[in-house]
Amino acid sequence: MNAQEIRDAIDAGKKVKWANDTYDVIKDNIGKYLIVRQGTGYCIDLAGAGKYAGVLNGAEDQFYIREEAA
Repeated sequence: MNAQEIRDAIDAGKKVKWANDTYDVIKDNIGKYLIVRQGTGYCIDLAGAGKYAGVLNGAEDQFYIREEAA
C-alpha cells in the first residue's frame, strides 16, 4: 500500500497494520497519521517530512488492512 492508499483506508474506517498485528496505523486527534506499537505506545509518523515528505517509514508491501473475523 502506498501512503495515499493507507490514508484513504484509515479515513474509511479500516484497520491498517504495519509489519505485523502489533503495529497499528492511526490518525490522531490533530489529523496526523502515525504507526503505533501496541503495549508500548511507541510511535512514528507514517511518512517523512521535508524532502522526505510522502516517503513511508516502512516498505509499501509491509502495510496491510486487517480484516475482522466474522
